[in-house]
This record gives sequence, C-alpha cells and structure tokens, in this order.
Amino acid sequence: MAKPPKNAISPTRGEDFPEWYQQVIKGADLAETSETRGCMVIKPWGYALWEGIKEYLDKRFKETGHENAYFPLLIPLAYLEKEAEHAEGFATECAVVTHHRLEAHKDEKTGKTKMVPAGELAEPYVIRPTSETIIGAAFSRWVESYRDLPLLINQWANVMRWEMRTRMFLRTAEFLWQEGHTAHATKDEAIAETHLIHDLYEEFAREILAIPVIPGEKTEAERFPGAENTYTIEAMVQDKKAIQAGTSHYLGQNFAKAQDISFIDKENKQAFVHTTSWGVSTRLIGTLIMAHSDDDGLVLPPRIAPKQIVIVPVTPKEESKDAIIDACQALAQTLRSKVSFGGNPVSVHVDARDMHGGAKKWEWVKKGVPLRVEIGPRDLESRKVCVSRRDQGSNEKSFLEREDFINEAGNMLQEVQDALLAKATALRDENISECSDMASFEKQWNVSEDEQPGWLLCPWAGSLEEEEALAKKHKVSIRCIPKGMQKGASTCILTGQSTTQWVLWARSY
Repeated sequence: MAKPPKNAISPTRGEDFPEWYQQVIKGADLAETSETRGCMVIKPWGYALWEGIKEYLDKRFKETGHENAYFPLLIPLAYLEKEAEHAEGFATECAVVTHHRLEAHKDEKTGKTKMVPAGELAEPYVIRPTSETIIGAAFSRWVESYRDLPLLINQWANVMRWEMRTRMFLRTAEFLWQEGHTAHATKDEAIAETHLIHDLYEEFAREILAIPVIPGEKTEAERFPGAENTYTIEAMVQDKKAIQAGTSHYLGQNFAKAQDISFIDKENKQAFVHTTSWGVSTRLIGTLIMAHSDDDGLVLPPRIAPKQIVIVPVTPKEESKDAIIDACQALAQTLRSKVSFGGNPVSVHVDARDMHGGAKKWEWVKKGVPLRVEIGPRDLESRKVCVSRRDQGSNEKSFLEREDFINEAGNMLQEVQDALLAKATALRDENISECSDMASFEKQWNVSEDEQPGWLLCPWAGSLEEEEALAKKHKVSIRCIPKGMQKGASTCILTGQSTTQWVLWARSY
C-alpha cells in the first residue's frame, strides 16, 4: 500500500482548516503575534505583499483623479457623537485614550517602580476605527463653493478596532488599510464614484490576486453604519466560507449634515455635499492565503508575488560552486532585462545562501514563489534549467533549454496566474446553488461543525428583523445582493411574497 504524500504544512486543510491557515502564515514567514493584545508583527515577506497591493491600488486611485492625504490617529469623542448611527455602530470596538502622560510611582512593599497614567484629558480621544468624522471636519473647512468639488481624497493608514477574537490578517485589533473619502455636489456624482471604486476593487481582486469575487450590494442589516448604500466584493475561500474583501459606501448627506460640509451651488444657494467612503485592508492578504494556498504552504499569483522567480544554485561540489552561482546570477540578469510581466520587468532572486538545497527548496515552496529554477553541475554543462511551478505538485519539474526558458518565462507566469484564477472560479461556481424553499435552506446549514456548506442564492423579501433572526439561528448572513446573478421574479423563501431580488447566504469570517 502506497504511503500518503508528506506535506510541508501540518495539519492539512482537510484536517483542521483554521490551524492550517496559521501554519501557512508561519511557514511562509508572513507575520507573528505581538506582545500587544490582538495585534501582529507583519514580517518582510508579508509586508511585501501589502506593498504590492498598495502600489497597484495607489496607481489606480491617482489615475481616477484621487489624491493622498493624512489625518490624525486620535479623534475627539465629540466628533463621533455628532453622527449617532455611525458612532453606535463602532462603539464596542473603540479604543479610548483618557490620559496624556505617565508618572513613576515606587511600590513601597516591592521596591519596584510602576508607570501610572496621570493627567486625565478633559475630553477623551478615540483611536480611529475609521475616519469619516475627522475627515468630514476637514472637508467642512475645505469646501466653500461648487468649484471646490468634487473632493477626492485617499488615506493610507492604520486603524484600531478592539476585536475580542482575533486571527492574523483577517481580524486583528490594529490593521493597515486605505480609506477613500470623497465629497460631491450631487447624488448622481457620488453614486457614480461609489460604483467606480466598487468596480475597481472587483477588477483588482480578479486580475491581480486571481480571486473571482462576487460584487454586490449589502442589505440594510449588513450596511456600513451611517451609509445609505454599501457595495461589497465577496470572496469564497477553500473552506467555502465568505470573506468581505472590500467595500464602497454611498453616505448620502448624513455625514455632511452632521459635520456641516456645505457649499454655495451654481444657483448661489447653500447645499450639503454628498459623500462616499471606501476601503480595503490587510484582510486581503488573509483572503489571498485562504483562496490559493495548499498543504505545502502559501501559493502566490505572479501578479502579486514579491519575487516571481527564484533561482536556486545546486552546489554539491566546491570546485563547481562559483561557476554555478555565476550562471545563476547571469540568468537572473538576463531575465530582468529581457522578460516583462504585468507591464514591469520580472522580479528575480538568486538564493546563494550557504545552506542545503533541499532546505532552500521547501522554504520557497512554503513562501509561494510562482516559479522556482534550479541549476546544478549537469545543468551547467547541458545549458538547461530545472523549472517547478508552484501551482503544480511540489515535486513536479521540467527541464528546459536555458534560452527556451528565457523566451517562455513570461508566458509561464501568465499560465500560473490564469490557472489559479480558473481553479478558484471553479471552486466558487461549484459551491453556489439556488434555493427556493425553507426546507432546503434549513437543510443546507444543519451540518456538523467540521462540515462547511457552500453558498445559497435565494429569492428574498424578508424584513430587517426577519433577516437578523434567520442569520442568528443558522450562524449565517446575507453576503450581498449579487450583481449579475439576479434570476427574475420568484417567491421569497421565508415570506412567500413575490420578489425579483435574489441574495447570497453564506457562513463567513
């Protein structure tokens, strides 16, 4: 009887998906927990992924007319009180600063010195959970006339939400994100902005991260606090749960009225602006891990990989070591100068560290590098290279003429990118089913905790209260009213009313 293949990550996805996820992060050296409760240290390989996300999106934001700015980390409590619905939505997640200095006090019994908060603030500050209120205050100073509009601002920043149950990248007390905030003279302009960014996020997830997200609108129960409309991109990951990967909100005039963001319009009348906000965060990295990785570790689409090709010199004999390393460096330089991918020179790294070749191989497998190239003494003589693709089995390899590899490297990277998107799309499509009655709906979720059902597309006309009750009962939620998946008139699974609205139900992170 053949032995089962040995995996680099233990446990496997099938054995314990949550623990597998943590071990993939550890194996790829992406991040680690920190001394600060609920926070993480993002290590260089993990931060390089965020830099790739930031670089692409920042370029796209600027191409669409947005500018970057920065606003304070500390928000006066009074600002949140101006927008009651918004503040209430974040109240339980707020971290509050109440003192402005520390004083040293010596414990008479132990002799140890403790630092004690002193200098209580007249008004507490909230560490930003999101910046609508403080950016709105700035907008109220910046906008006077219709000529000042539209105001298109983005901020790259960190935020804090006091999460009780944390998971690296997916849900931490502090995380990195971008938050866009815009002000417009009319409702139509603001809604067009909301859809522009929503489409941009969907394109980014699909084209760069190879994640086939489903775009749609949130129901009232799932809407951003204070928004009139919230649009989302929802990703299905390998355990069939959903992850909200990005959101774009039309805020109407709610924040404008609370923050007095008004202007003189073309008719010389006073009017309030219409605002939007939108954002993605380091949660995208968690989504990326769960969407593509396997039981040997991280799997990265080439468009986001910090290094797209890693060349590993195989040097069993000292007398040929220098020649092999020189050949690897020469190949890397040729690839950088002759091969482009995604509009940029291909990113190549030569791992010339003095360590065993097998250890190097598995390190790069676990880090998810799309193409791994090995050159040893025989390859040097034959002018061939040994190539392994990360989307294939970890021990699969092919031997190519050096020149052929140089000519095909860009195409191979595109093949890996396309294969990962196709695989993720197949998983998504195979695990979304239509449901037209409550019996089927109830059956879908009545499974063991170890078993993860897929998503249900259902006709829906239930109320806010009915949605929340059903969600609580089955530990599921309506992820969105999906764009492009509306099936026409049908009967609501709960109320029996006629409806043309179809929604996606799923379990989620």
